[in-house]
Amino acid sequence: MEVHHHPHVEKKGFKEYFLEFLMIFLAVTLGFFAENIREHLDDNAKEKEYIKSLVDDLKVDQQILAQNISSVQSGISMMDSMIIILDHPSLLSNNIGELYYLARLSPRLQPLAINDKTFQQLKNSGNFRLIKNISASNKIMEYYNTIPLVRLLESINETEFTQYKTAAAKIFKPEIFISTEVEGNEIKRVNGNPLLRTTDNELLQELSVFAVYMHGTKKGVLDADEKMKQSGEELINFLQKEYQLKNE
Repeated sequence: MEVHHHPHVEKKGFKEYFLEFLMIFLAVTLGFFAENIREHLDDNAKEKEYIKSLVDDLKVDQQILAQNISSVQSGISMMDSMIIILDHPSLLSNNIGELYYLARLSPRLQPLAINDKTFQQLKNSGNFRLIKNISASNKIMEYYNTIPLVRLLESINETEFTQYKTAAAKIFKPEIFISTEVEGNEIKRVNGNPLLRTTDNELLQELSVFAVYMHGTKKGVLDADEKMKQSGEELINFLQKEYQLKNE
C-alpha cells in the first residue's frame, strides 16, 4: 500500500505571532494618526480661509458703518433744526421753505446693510467649530450680536415715522413736497417761502413731539453704529494678529 507523507508545516512561535500583531497594530495606528494629522491640517487651512474672508467682510463693514454714521449724524442735526423751528413760532414765517426741506429729509433712515456673508456661512454650514481660538470666536459673536439691536431700533424708527407722516400730512402741502424731489431719490430745497396747510400751533407741536421721538431713536442707532464700528476695527486688528494675516 502506498503511503502519502504530509509535508512538514513549521509552527510559528509566540514571538512571531506577536511581531506580526505588533506590525499590524503599528500600521493601523500610524494610519490613524496620519489621517488625524491630515484632517487637522485641512481644518487649520479652512479656519484661516474663513478668517481671511471674515476680515474682508469686516473691512467692507467699516466703510458701510462710516457712511451710515455720517448719514445718521446729518439726520439728527437736521431734526434738531426742524424741532427748533416748530417750537418757536417767531422763527416759522421766515423758515417755511427750510421746514419743508427738513421735514422731508431728516426722518430718513437707511437700513444698515451689514456684510455678514462669511458669518452666515460659518453658522449655517456648522463650520463655526473650525474657529478653535475661543477669544476669536467670542469676539466674532459679540460683533454680530449687535445687529439685532440695530434692527430693533430701525423697526422702532419705522413705527415712529408712520406716526410722524400722519401728523405731517395735516401741515404740509403735497405739491410742495413733490417739488422737492429730484432724480436719484434726492431731496432739494424749495424756492421761496411757500405756505403751509396750517400754522396751528397744536398740530405743529404734535409733529415736533414725533420728531423728538425719532430724534431719540436716531441717537440710539448712532450709538449702536459707533460701537459696532469700534468693535469691528478691534476685531480686524485682533484677527490679523492672531492668524498672522497681512494688513492690507
